[in-house]
Amino acid sequence: MIFNSYLFLLAFLPLVLIGFNIMQRYRFEKGAIWLLSLSSLLFYSAWNPAYLSLLVASIVANFSHGRLIMATSGPLRFVLLCSGVCLNLGLLAYYKYADFFLSSVANISGRHFDSLDVILPLAISFFTFQQIAYLVDSYRGLCEERSFSRYLLFVSFFPQLIAGPIVHHKEMMPQFNLGAIRHNLDVKVAHGIIFLVLGLAKKVLLADSLAPYAISVFDGQSNLDFSAAWVGTVSYTLQLYFDFSGYTDMAIGLGLLFGIRLPDNFNSPYKAESIIDFWRRWHMTLSRFLRDYLYIPLGGNRKGIGRRYINLALTMLLGGLWHGAAWTFVLWGGLHGALLAINHAWHALQRFMGLTWLADNRAYRIVCRVATLFAVSHCWVVFRAESLERAALIFNAMYSPNAPAETVAPGSMTIDSTLIALLAGSGAIALFAPNIKQILIRSDNTPTWLAGPQRIIAQSRLMAVCFGCLAVLVIIKLDSFSEFLYFQF
Repeated sequence: MIFNSYLFLLAFLPLVLIGFNIMQRYRFEKGAIWLLSLSSLLFYSAWNPAYLSLLVASIVANFSHGRLIMATSGPLRFVLLCSGVCLNLGLLAYYKYADFFLSSVANISGRHFDSLDVILPLAISFFTFQQIAYLVDSYRGLCEERSFSRYLLFVSFFPQLIAGPIVHHKEMMPQFNLGAIRHNLDVKVAHGIIFLVLGLAKKVLLADSLAPYAISVFDGQSNLDFSAAWVGTVSYTLQLYFDFSGYTDMAIGLGLLFGIRLPDNFNSPYKAESIIDFWRRWHMTLSRFLRDYLYIPLGGNRKGIGRRYINLALTMLLGGLWHGAAWTFVLWGGLHGALLAINHAWHALQRFMGLTWLADNRAYRIVCRVATLFAVSHCWVVFRAESLERAALIFNAMYSPNAPAETVAPGSMTIDSTLIALLAGSGAIALFAPNIKQILIRSDNTPTWLAGPQRIIAQSRLMAVCFGCLAVLVIIKLDSFSEFLYFQF
């Protein structure tokens, strides 16, 4: 099975845009909504038409559950919420974790279980979490959606369907009307093109260029030396950054082409000065979901310090498991849970000792940025490794400078000036360059960066030429476009 989303974007996106613009020009709102909804289902079916029925069935079941929750009261309301959440989690558990559970039980018990060979449906983690949030918000009285076509578009809207962001009903539904879509549409489209091209550039020119070096270390060489282990770790740290950042920018750009603003999901996380700050910047909508629908319901920080740290650990363990059915993801989540607990404890100690002034000290903030990036990159080793044993091998090589590899494995990397320039350039962009939203923000720093007509950078002739050259270079490189990393989650 080959996922043909790129073919869809190249072949069908112009047609969908033309049809959508015709409908919104003649104010045919219902037709515009259905066009986007059906086009999104077509986009999803390009991966595997067999699983389209699973997505549609999930949407119908959750919409029906939401309507029932809104129409009932008393204990039955809570029963309906629980049944809806269990239905979603059960679906996710079977498709994503059944084989992992069987293999884990087999390893512990010594018994053999035949693999179910379940194929993971594309985006099941994303549309499941999104619909769980919808059910909970319906129970809390935060949404009252009555239109199936609008709900279908809310779940299946193709720019964010595959790998997020995980959107809330309340932030999307007000945008699904022609009045909101047409507001400043020319500015939205101009910004959308910038987001789309720059996102593609991050993916094609940077992430895909870094990928071979990460693959060489994590999937290739059986024996690693000190330099290869560090280059592979740094390469993957930057590859994942630009891959996910590129996807997020493309999703926002595609949404803006239709006049719809998706929520921010990525805010220069490698500039973070703490692990807490990192999770406010990395996969922001997942962090929001885990906080609002798991950490806070568990008690958050309302039941004492000890309970707070337990809740942090549980939240991050489940957040790690959400990324994939493997013990490496569980350990990765556990490491981040421990780092968050340490971070909170350090802040409490600072307040107790009267050291809060450190937050304004430039040297201290630089040390914090370096320490945070150091910790995050080490966690990425566990996240990327195919097994705990492979992660241990890489860590051993990273901290054994006098123990070169016994043999040079086929396909091992050559550290030359090209690689050094690639790592230095991409690292400088990740650590110091402004992100696209910061570039496009109005000079008076108005938070509503899309509000009102404004001049954008592309109006500069020099910038327009540079932007056009970048777009041409991206198109030339599209023949080597690889799958986005977050598709597998």
